[in-house]
Amino acid sequence: MADHDTPVWLITGCSTGLGRELAEALIAGGYRLVATARNTEDIEDLARMGGDRVLALPLDVTDDAQAEAAVAQALARFDRIDVLVNNAGIGYFGAIEESVEAEVRRIFEINFWGLARMTEKVLPSMRVRRAGTIVNISSVGGIRASAGVGYYNATKFAVDGWSEALATEVNPLGIRVLIVAPSAFRTDWAGRSANEIVDPIEDYAATAGARRAQVRGWSGAQPGDPKRAAKAIIDAVEAETPPLRLLLGKMALQGGRAKIEALRADFDAWADVTEGADFPPT
Repeated sequence: MADHDTPVWLITGCSTGLGRELAEALIAGGYRLVATARNTEDIEDLARMGGDRVLALPLDVTDDAQAEAAVAQALARFDRIDVLVNNAGIGYFGAIEESVEAEVRRIFEINFWGLARMTEKVLPSMRVRRAGTIVNISSVGGIRASAGVGYYNATKFAVDGWSEALATEVNPLGIRVLIVAPSAFRTDWAGRSANEIVDPIEDYAATAGARRAQVRGWSGAQPGDPKRAAKAIIDAVEAETPPLRLLLGKMALQGGRAKIEALRADFDAWADVTEGADFPPT
């Protein structure tokens, strides 16, 4: 494949975790890559690994000027962006009542608004080419919520709904959307990448508190393999008929199926009441 035909990927949040593994897999596979991180010192090795095929850029997805500059530099260097991976994100542990508004707004700024910002910056060039893929890293927590991470769930539910709407708008233009929903993977998401409340309420100790301790306790020992996840994402992007939503990990599949069954049970049990809310047929 000639170099000008080699796909160009832009990934946010390449310093650690899934973003790092995906970047390394793409470099090893000969792709062209725009690797970004808030601190470029964290990704200098990626640039060395890939040589001229890798452009390492500073990017805080909450900074509109940096987002604009990153996309402009990517297009100037490679002339196009084939795949945008919105990977940058953080966690936050705390019951709804325990949570601090400033922290909640911060997680929305990164997990949702940062993702939306980057997508909006990249879409114009993809529309011109009538080609491209937007990969939004969500979570099984965007399908099924649990105690102790309610506001994190809210950001990921927002990503899922927004991505579904986006897909209906851009699919006719030749642009694909892929929602990736991992379960627990061996990254630092549950470690230093996630803040938590500082004033716990005892009444939530058995629910939100127990869940927080459980998730913190398995940090570094989660069942999901980031290297296999990276390969799965690349395979899905390059598939002839990719899914809208790709679950990653057995726990994600179990959680997704459990949510479907819970919805079905409620829908069926209350079907008469549901249909009875319409005007009577005339």
